[in-house]
Amino acid sequence: MIGCTERVSCATKWSRTYFVMQTLFVIWLSLFGCLVVIGIAGWRLSRYGDILAEKTGLSASWIGLILLATATSLPELVTGISAVTAASAPDIAVGDVLGSTVFNLLILVVLDAFYRRESLYTRAAQGHILSAALGALLIGLSGFSLLLDQAGFISALGHVGLYSPLIILVYIVAMRAVFQYERRTLAEFTEAAVARYPDITQRQAWRGYLLAAAAIVAAGVWLPFVAKDLAEQMGWGQTFVGTLMVAAITSAPEAAVTISALRIGAVDMAIANLLGSNLFNIAILAVDDLFYSPGPLLAAISPSHAITALTAVMMSALVIVGLIYRPRGRDVVGLSWISVGLFLLYLLNTWILFQHGH
Repeated sequence: MIGCTERVSCATKWSRTYFVMQTLFVIWLSLFGCLVVIGIAGWRLSRYGDILAEKTGLSASWIGLILLATATSLPELVTGISAVTAASAPDIAVGDVLGSTVFNLLILVVLDAFYRRESLYTRAAQGHILSAALGALLIGLSGFSLLLDQAGFISALGHVGLYSPLIILVYIVAMRAVFQYERRTLAEFTEAAVARYPDITQRQAWRGYLLAAAAIVAAGVWLPFVAKDLAEQMGWGQTFVGTLMVAAITSAPEAAVTISALRIGAVDMAIANLLGSNLFNIAILAVDDLFYSPGPLLAAISPSHAITALTAVMMSALVIVGLIYRPRGRDVVGLSWISVGLFLLYLLNTWILFQHGH
């Protein structure tokens, strides 16, 4: 009788282990599926957004700038709304937004490694300092608001924190400033880039844009549920999963567009895409706050998100130093010391969240 009980117990234990392994396999496969869909569809969405901006005559306008920023950041937008509504995972939503900002800055390290002619910062236009500084301002504002909200110092307008209208206002001012600066300094480029897509009609562009957007919406709605299951099965915090994994997946369009720009030698376009996306990503926090009905979003999340916000500010400051100082050498493993610093800050943020982000 004892032997039978032991056999039954062993069989039950093996059955549970097999079920957990099978569940983890499905979760990781689902996560990879989201990465593939968002990566491919996001790249096509960005391309068709660029085509539409040209075909509709918006490429040289402020609206065109916002259209392209929205295209590359649509995965963060959809994932965030899904996370705070259907999935009830606000930490994943905020982790995705703030994690995407540090991941975008990490992509600069990849660009510096691939750009073998010289250091990336000796080639980049100094006008990117404006985008990097405004990005640091918005990210710092979000981290500051998070800490104040956690301490109960910020009032709410209904269920929305008062910081959300401020974030939107600063974002609009920032985008307007970036557009006016680029219109003054890049007027010649804008005039020369009138007919880049002569073989694609506006109707074809709209069809491709909407199909790509639909694919991203489907994957973005599904992604928070997969991330939430992964955090539970692995025993990881939602803050860590949202900041590291979900952010990396939703930043796939930025990575694809940036690397494509680098391949054709458009270094400034690659850098502008990353820094511009960081501006829009912080604006997504205000949108997520609007959809989070239980109360102010930043009051319902882990305070450890402030670490990611401060890391992103430090990384942005380091980028500004690189754009001003323009280091020429590649001091460590073929990278400039600016890129090494960015990489170390990203690793430090990841380690702290893994240890204390539960």
